[in-house]
Amino acid sequence: MAEIMVGTCGWTDRALLASGWYPPGHRDTEGRLRYYAQRFPVVEVDSPYYALPGPGTTRQWAERTPDGFRFDVKAFSLLTGHPTRPSALPADLRDRPRDAGLLHEVWTRYAEALAPLRDAGRLGTLLFQYPPTLTPGPEAEAFLRAGRERARDWPFAVEFRHPAWWSPDRAPSTAALLTDLDATAVAVDTAQNLPTSLPPATPVTTPRLSVVRFHGRSPHWGTGTKEDRFRHTYTAPELTEWLPRIRALASRTDELHLLFNNCCADAAVQAADLMRSLLTPIPHQPATPVPTDHPSG
Repeated sequence: MAEIMVGTCGWTDRALLASGWYPPGHRDTEGRLRYYAQRFPVVEVDSPYYALPGPGTTRQWAERTPDGFRFDVKAFSLLTGHPTRPSALPADLRDRPRDAGLLHEVWTRYAEALAPLRDAGRLGTLLFQYPPTLTPGPEAEAFLRAGRERARDWPFAVEFRHPAWWSPDRAPSTAALLTDLDATAVAVDTAQNLPTSLPPATPVTTPRLSVVRFHGRSPHWGTGTKEDRFRHTYTAPELTEWLPRIRALASRTDELHLLFNNCCADAAVQAADLMRSLLTPIPHQPATPVPTDHPSG
């Protein structure tokens, strides 16, 4: 059975900071991460999606967390085909043409930035979340293969945002593609019965790791603001639905990351705690002896 690690998608979200989850004395940059790492064994880092971090920053992340802690790190937006503002690029790259040469240079700097995490044994996986505009087909597969080739020596996980990748007729070929790429398929939980809904498919495509991201079940998934898309408070019945899938994943991989992205106030950390309580077996209690009435005399 896999080691099941439960955490959240980020520890510095403004809504979480404002919720009061961090106690006094743990609200500075260092204190927040140290406190989070006392509560959870894994976290997703989304800031590298918006801007390339520096090695000094990731080295501090490693130093402030215990052995065995995992960071799943989102790929920079340009590497996944998302729109990327020039200001998000390093200053010396902003005037470069957006071609294979730029992608190679961005990847090189991204990898250099994350090397301290990998060297410290803290890196769980790189998370390549592809946009809804990436639809199945030869061009998309070529793009995936090119990205995997750049990251060929790194753990690599893929989340698709276009539902067609995991439609019943397409799912087997998608799973086969990711298996061939040695890429972990990221399963997701979202609202269902919407045009942008993603099915809760849970294929295992690498033996070392499986990842599930719980995005919440907002009816505004895929259409509203960030707050609208991810505003949701998970209930015990909703998470209980996932327990058979989680157990199936855990039986086929070495490590399983369950990450909550319903990032409004402290909803994600509360959902993570709830999931852990559902996964924790109820301790066996010895039967209480039944008193026996002995006849007198």
